[in-house]
Amino acid sequence: MEYHNPTTIKPKASAACGWNFIVLMSRQGKIRLSEFFSSYSESQKKRILRDIAADVLPRQAKMCNIIEKGEYKFVYRRYASLYFIVGAPTEMNELIVLEQIHLFVEALDGYFNSVCELDLVFSLHKSLMILFEMFIGGMLCESNRREVLQQIVEAEEMVEQMTKPGEDTSSQLDDGLSFQEQFQLGRKPGARGPRGNR
Repeated sequence: MEYHNPTTIKPKASAACGWNFIVLMSRQGKIRLSEFFSSYSESQKKRILRDIAADVLPRQAKMCNIIEKGEYKFVYRRYASLYFIVGAPTEMNELIVLEQIHLFVEALDGYFNSVCELDLVFSLHKSLMILFEMFIGGMLCESNRREVLQQIVEAEEMVEQMTKPGEDTSSQLDDGLSFQEQFQLGRKPGARGPRGNR
């Protein structure tokens, strides 16, 4: 029986258990959701999004769902008019990534009752809540769809209890969103319901 010294394991193997990023893109190349779990500069993010549009969108349906891109690989699935594209480390198992994408889509389906592109456009914050409930730092932490949806419902009930009558609930949910995400939602960043800017 051979003994393997644990100190000889490659350091990259420990980083190969989570996603680097996820991008939801329409067939027309419109970004509906993007979240980067690893540290990338703005120019690197733009390059990744350009690569996705150039490499993934023109592919035929029967082509492979995995594209090697140097230090990471694109693993994607298409659902109706949306591409769910994950940037995964090269050491990560592609079949696990495909299954994780499907789990995320099932959770979105469970919340929105058959999710469509418009749900993501008008309820970006809800999609991000589901994503962050399931994945922390790109790693799958909760795979039970019922548990994920229960946590989202409890968070919404808590916001409803804290909201004063006549106040916009969505503005409180936006408190955790970046200016870019609020802009994608069509809201003026910093505006908080009828009280206006803080």
